[in-house]
Parts: sequence; C-alpha cells; structure tokens
Amino acid sequence: MQIEKIRFAIMASLVSCALIAIAMPVELVLNTDSIFIDPAKERIREEGLADNYQGQLILKISHDNDDVSVTSNFSLVKELIQLEAELLDGTNPDTSWEYSSTVIVKLETPFAAWEEAFNSRNKSFENSTKWSEVLDSNNTGGWCGNQSTAEENSAFQTTMLLLPKDSNYGIACPSFPGADERLPPDANEILWMVWLDSSDPDDRTTNWNTLDLWASKVSENTEFQVDAVGVNMLFQKSKGIAENDLNSVLIPSLFILIVVMYLIIRDIKVCAVTLSSVGLIIAAEIGIMSIANIPLSIIDAIAFPIILAVAVDGAFWYCKSSRSREEVRSVLLLAMVTTLAAVSLSLFSPIKAQSSLALIMIIGVFLDWLVTRFVLEEFYMSRRNNSEIKPLEIPTESNAKMKWGWPLSLTFLAVITLISPTGVEVLDIHQFLAEDDPALEEFEDLQEQYLIASSAISWIIIDVEGDSHDDYVKVVNIQKQLGQHPSIISFETGLYETPLVMGIQFGFENQQNATIDSVSLSDAKTPVMDDHRLQRNGKTTGYIIAVFIDGSNANAALRLQDDVSDLIERYDAEYTIGGELVTGASLAEDFDNTRVFQILAAGICVFLIATFVSKSPVRAMRIAIGTVAIGSAVDGFASLIG
Repeated sequence: MQIEKIRFAIMASLVSCALIAIAMPVELVLNTDSIFIDPAKERIREEGLADNYQGQLILKISHDNDDVSVTSNFSLVKELIQLEAELLDGTNPDTSWEYSSTVIVKLETPFAAWEEAFNSRNKSFENSTKWSEVLDSNNTGGWCGNQSTAEENSAFQTTMLLLPKDSNYGIACPSFPGADERLPPDANEILWMVWLDSSDPDDRTTNWNTLDLWASKVSENTEFQVDAVGVNMLFQKSKGIAENDLNSVLIPSLFILIVVMYLIIRDIKVCAVTLSSVGLIIAAEIGIMSIANIPLSIIDAIAFPIILAVAVDGAFWYCKSSRSREEVRSVLLLAMVTTLAAVSLSLFSPIKAQSSLALIMIIGVFLDWLVTRFVLEEFYMSRRNNSEIKPLEIPTESNAKMKWGWPLSLTFLAVITLISPTGVEVLDIHQFLAEDDPALEEFEDLQEQYLIASSAISWIIIDVEGDSHDDYVKVVNIQKQLGQHPSIISFETGLYETPLVMGIQFGFENQQNATIDSVSLSDAKTPVMDDHRLQRNGKTTGYIIAVFIDGSNANAALRLQDDVSDLIERYDAEYTIGGELVTGASLAEDFDNTRVFQILAAGICVFLIATFVSKSPVRAMRIAIGTVAIGSAVDGFASLIG
C-alpha cells in the first residue's frame, strides 16, 4: 500500500509539472548570456541608470541604388532621419515598430550624433535644407580636432563606428586623406545600433528576430535596403537552425530509437512505456525550470538524449538481465549516484552553459531513477517473465580474452588523452554555425568594413562616490592611461591618435567642485551608453569606462584584463572588468588550467560515493578509474576534432 502512495505522488507531481510546461512554455535561447555570466554586465543590469545593458543589435542601411551616397545626399539623409522618427513614434504603419513582445530601449544613429555636434556650434541640422547651411570653413580641425566640443568628439566616434572604414569622413575628421571640414561624410551605407528588450519585465528573453522582421518590412516599403546584421543576429540564426533541426529530426529519431530498442529488448510495450516515461520526465523538468524561472538554452537540450539513455539502461537491466530484483536495484542506484557525483561538480562552474547543462542532467537522471525504481519496476519485472523475453545471461567466469579487455581499454583511452592538443577555444558564434555558412562570410565582410563589427566592448567598472572630486580625478587619470594600452583600438589619422575609450569628460580636474555626478549631469552620453554611472538607492556607486578591443584577439583581451587590474589596484580602488571577449577568454583560460583537476575531482567524488553505496572499495576504485579515463579521453577527443 505504501508503494502505491509513493507511485501516485510521483506521477501526480510529474504530470502537474508537465502541465505547467504546457501552460508556461520555456523558450529556448542562444546568446552569450546563456553561455557565461559576465560580472560587469550583471552589475550594469542591476545598478545602471541607462536601460541599455542588453547586447546591441546592428542594422545596415543602403539605398536600393548601390551607387548612391546615403550621407552626402541631403535629401536621403532627411528621409533616413524621418525613418528613425517613425521607428520610434509609430506614425507610419509602413515603417513603424509593431511587435508588442519587444521594445526599443535605445537607438544610436549617425544623424542623432551629428545633430548634437552642430547644436554645440549653434547650428540646426534638423532645420537645414542642405549641407552648406551647417558646413563652413571656420570649423578648423573638424570634429576630431583639439578644439572640438564634447558633442563633436562624440559625433566623430559615432561616425567612425557606424560608417565603413573606407568612407570619406569629411567634417568628422579632416585629418584623413581626402577629407575636408567643408564636406559632409560620404558613404553608400551606414549602420544603426539598436538595443532591444522584452516588453515583459519578468522575462529576460528578448526576441531579436523582431528586428529582422522590421528590416524586411522597411526594405519592402521604402527605397532603402535594411538588413539586421552582426554577431547577435547570427546567434538568432543559429538558434533557429537548431530549433528547425530539432523539429525535423524528432519524429525520424523517435522512430529509429523505437526500432533499436525493440531489437534489443524485443518488447514493444516496454519500448512504448519507456519512451513515454522519458517524454513525461522531460516535460516535467521543463515545467520545473519554468516554475523556477530558469531559462533553457539550446545547449541544455544536449542533456535530453542522455536522460533517454539512462531510462533505456534501466529498462534493459530489469527486462533482460538475469539478476535479481535487489541486484538490479543496487546496480541502478550505484549508476545514478555515481553519475550525479561526476556531474555535480559542474554545478559550481563559472561557465553558465556548463552549470546549466549539469543541472538539467542531474534533475533528469534522478527523475529517471525515481520513475524506474518506484513506478515502472513492477511492470518491467512482469515483462521479464513474459515467455517472449529470454533473460540475457551475463557470463560470470572470466576467460583469457576478457582479462585483457580492462587494461587494453584503459590504454586506448590514455593514448587519446596523451596525443590530444592542449588549450581550449573561446566559445563564439563559429562553434554554432557550419564553416561554409554564407552568414559567416557576410559577417566576415562586415568585420572588414566596419570598426564596430570587428571590435569587442570591454566594460571597466570602478567603485566611486559620485560627490567626490578625488574620485572624479581618479577616474579621469585611469581613463587617460587606458587610452595608452596597446590592446585598445585607436583612430590614427597621421595627426591625431584617438583611442576608443568612452567614459567621463576631461577638463575639470582643477575645479574643486567637479565630481562624477556634476560632470555626468552636464554630459553623460556616449555612443554606447546614455549614462555611465551606476547607482543604488539614488547614490552613485560606480562608473563605467567602455573600451574597444580587437574582437578576434583573445590574447589581447587577457593582457588588457591583467594590465587594467594592475593599474586600478595602484589607485587602491575596487573594480569589475567584463565584456563578452574578456570574460569568455578568461573563462576559457581558467577552464584550460583546471580541467585536469576537474576530471580528477570527479573521479574522487565517484570513488567516495561508490564506496559508500556499494560497500566495496575495490569496485568503487574500478568505477572511479573508468570515470577518470573516459572523462580524460572525451576531453582529449574533443580537442582533437576542434
């Protein structure tokens, strides 16, 4: 009677969680947030004044006539400014944003920056009818000169980021060959930076595909060609490919699995019940994650076949083994606890994808064992007695050939481990798309044409007090020294070298009343952030400096991290360093340095747990050695195939 209550409680709980999964479906995500936790990004999310911490998306805009400049032709500039306004205010249904699930948090275009630059010289770009009304020969040095205003310097940076590298920058920086302060920037295409967020404040998953839908609509309804591009859109594409592959192979895979299971177990009822139980377990697990508000990524789906394999293993032992019920229970319990012991260490991994995958596996494997042991055991044992099923007799006497199996297997696994190369790759979009995918070629072309596409932003957060003049001077000094670091990209014109460092405005160091708060209130905006301050309960707690580094150079990111740490520690300040490349490269290096220890630690955990459960140190040692050998070989094989 007691077992019936347990069985009912288990099934009721699983069905309830599965129903929650249906009522509150979890959308699979794939972006850098699902791969690792960026400490700087998390702090910006919690304390940032500007609501634009999300990864930026990029729109590439050109005219239907590829030979037409979209910046020097003033009438086209006006049309694009109107398009920008219609995107935000929704006055034109042909170009408005009509996706209720997603909102535009921030939009950065060259035109908005140019408007502010001209306004700083008491000129109105918005009310002009031609370029000559705002351009004159008195603006010596353009926007990149020593006499430029803060708004002009920001416009210069924005122009360099959002126009192709081979453009004529005109007034933005006359120091470049062919440029002149009396001429407008000249480019056949430009970029817009867009920050999106979910309209649901409780949902941290943003549907980036809405930007692609808007771009297609505008391309169809206007004379401009608009494309959603950049690495985040590639993540969106890879997510779609993974979902399509999952849907397209699900039914064939299920059919193949049923056939394979039937060939081994030879009982269609056992196959059907086992697969149904796995489906219920996976649905219940998704429901549990939904209740806990834990997002699932495409990477987490790797755990589902493993969960299925564990269930099939349990069915095999009960139905085909000649061992007694108690022996099978002992075997499956030992398999479950040793698997959980080996996987559990990954829960504490700083790599979010690794810890999330471990959590999915632990819950799934435990539920597999729970259902097999308390719900399906009687059914499996009854099928063993079926005359159609002949228990598989496991040999108990060793022979000469079998004695060599264990050492030969260990030797083979050891060879794979020894010949594998060292080092790990930084996880990026190239691991999620095929090498010959046209989207990767287009992305590489984008990186060659645009500085912002070939660079990566690193966030350096310094703990400060907003009303302290000393902290303002400290941030200014750190920011100036950062500009001298070789890893940071600089604009070099021959006359000027401007590092891509964005943060606090200089020039107020000798004013005792100048603080981070006072300077930020007068001029806080940069192309990447509306306000660089962090605040908690209305009090400034930190300041963000954004620097651009080569997006393909992980070693440069690691050097920057080490050198910045040394620099800020000399000022006796607390700090946080982040950014996708810096964080990813740092985690990859840490994982490479500790992966051998992780495998050995997993072996030790397995040995201790197996000893406790089996009461046999010898048996536990064999299991632990096998765990370490297989773990090392899998790690080595992964390194061999890249």
